[in-house]
Amino acid sequence: MLERLLLPETHAIAILVKDHDRVKDLFARFEKEDSGTRKEKIIGEALTELKIHAAIEEEIFYPAVRKELEEDVMNEADEEHHVARVLIAELDRDGRGDDHRDAKFTVLAESVRHHIKEEEGEMLPKAKGLEIDFEALGQKMLARKKELQRNGIPPDAEHKMVAAANGRGDSPAARARRSSKAATVSTGRTRTAVRAAGRRSAGGTKAKGRRRAA
Repeated sequence: MLERLLLPETHAIAILVKDHDRVKDLFARFEKEDSGTRKEKIIGEALTELKIHAAIEEEIFYPAVRKELEEDVMNEADEEHHVARVLIAELDRDGRGDDHRDAKFTVLAESVRHHIKEEEGEMLPKAKGLEIDFEALGQKMLARKKELQRNGIPPDAEHKMVAAANGRGDSPAARARRSSKAATVSTGRTRTAVRAAGRRSAGGTKAKGRRRAA
């Protein structure tokens, strides 16, 4: 995008593009990382960046351009934010013990990359042509970003939904955990049965030996 080179840093669109570049860099670092500890640090950084970015878009940028852009473009952006927020909420809820955590973050990265491509390829170029004071809008966005960084990010509807579900809504991870638990129980039962059969067999052999001796 030409905006990367031609727009001042305080321009609303330049701020969004810079955010995009930052999270894409975090995604790339995650994919190259082998250390679980460093991966977890990257996840934490990315989730914070994404939550703040989504907040300033939804609170300030989207309302400013929504009436002038195609309804489908804005509706798709809303839904893509919703999908990303659900994954973010599940990642916020689960700890490092969740075996789906890396997979979930990878899917989040793929979803966000698609969202960025749509925004930078369609929404932002169209928005740039609108008669809006993007410098003033950018100042509002930067002020809100600093406020969120300082005071924290309030929970959104998706975080409340995931919290209320208490893990039941995370069906892929829950199903995998149930399957793993069932397999462990089944394996344990099989081992117990094999050991019991071995003891019975050994007992029968000893009894036969005693009868022959008699």
